[in-house]
Amino acid sequence: MSLNEEAQIVTWPETHYVCVEAEGPFQQTAPRAWQQMHAHLPTLRERYAITGFLSLYKMNPMLYCAGVSLAEVPGELPAGIQYMNFSGGAYIRFVLTGAYAQLPQASGRAWQIVAERNMPVRDGFAIENYVNNPALAPEAELITEILIPTFD
Repeated sequence: MSLNEEAQIVTWPETHYVCVEAEGPFQQTAPRAWQQMHAHLPTLRERYAITGFLSLYKMNPMLYCAGVSLAEVPGELPAGIQYMNFSGGAYIRFVLTGAYAQLPQASGRAWQIVAERNMPVRDGFAIENYVNNPALAPEAELITEILIPTFD
């Protein structure tokens, strides 16, 4: 696993976000949520400018959102897709280079580092920001930012 363990504090901007939301263990809910989101991508692409792919998640209760950021507030959305004006804020960033299959282990390690270093964590969504396109980049070169909410 190629996880950059040097934590950086970054600011995530306010984001227009549409997603499929699922509750329960991430290993079960994340694949289903992404499958549903991908089924709606053609419609979303016809109507809106997609600016990024990311998941938002919380641990208590386990809530996973598979979605995309948009350039503007959306109008009508397909059934099963929700809109959120995500406020963003300060985050502790770690970067994984490699396959998405490594994300559970990498995310666990990122949270472990935060705990070991006694870094303050605020209540809020954590983010997995998928930086490059898996249709264009080899699996070994995929870049995912793992962002843990912190204070300014």
